[in-house]
Amino acid sequence: MQTIMIDGKKLANEKRKELKKRVEHLLTPPHLDVIWVGDNPASAVYVRHKEQAGASVGIEVTVHHLPESVPELELLDLIEQLNQSAAVDGILVQLPLPKHLTESNILEAIDPAKDVDGLTSFNLGHLLSGSPQMIPCTPQACMELIESVEPHLAGKLAVIVGRSRLVGKPLFQLLLAKHCTVLQAHSKTVNLTSLTRMADILVVATGHPGLISGADIKPGAIVIDVGISKMPDGTLAGDVKTEDAKGIASAITPVPGGVGPMTVAMLLENVVLAAERKQNPVSED
Repeated sequence: MQTIMIDGKKLANEKRKELKKRVEHLLTPPHLDVIWVGDNPASAVYVRHKEQAGASVGIEVTVHHLPESVPELELLDLIEQLNQSAAVDGILVQLPLPKHLTESNILEAIDPAKDVDGLTSFNLGHLLSGSPQMIPCTPQACMELIESVEPHLAGKLAVIVGRSRLVGKPLFQLLLAKHCTVLQAHSKTVNLTSLTRMADILVVATGHPGLISGADIKPGAIVIDVGISKMPDGTLAGDVKTEDAKGIASAITPVPGGVGPMTVAMLLENVVLAAERKQNPVSED
């Protein structure tokens, strides 16, 4: 079987072109404020990518780089200032945060209309109820990648390995909304392979490199590899053994170059969407 390598970079570039046109129709450019606490090297890379990606479509990005020791109240005060600012369309807190900060408190402080990561309880609740407002970026990216090779998802069996608030739980709702039958596996799942081998669509988001081998995949399945880990030799690896999967999966995302670029594109789309809603509010009459 010829396995399609789903090109996340190409799809993300196509999305950026579309977003650039949408930005050109706005009265003022969208503005994203990124809050980055500490000096995590990986976070530094991600923040820089978001700045560059934003600039490529006409989004203005301001980075608030705070010291590792910043008190939680000071961070919450900054978020409230950004919530109140008419110039700010989107607020993103770069994760992970230092251990002395309570992640849930920080995320919940963001105005849901400016929550471009889609991680507040308000936005996750709307997703669960079937009336999404801001959809989390990585699950949204997964859906775009899946539908790029298979637009007809109704009736397919999807298995998600991972149940995080960031990926697994919201992705369950997105697949269910497309009329998939969805199973969610996790670290306590017994005989994981028996589930993954049934999946027409297999999404793996655990952060455990090489967790899924070719023997764990149903022939012809679409495989989305969300995990990315830095190995001792400096190379990057996904949760799926890509070479093993070739010839078994009908399509798979590479690591890197798959989910990552598309996730950033979905962030940009949420920022543009927030700006569109602010500048063109829907009348309730």
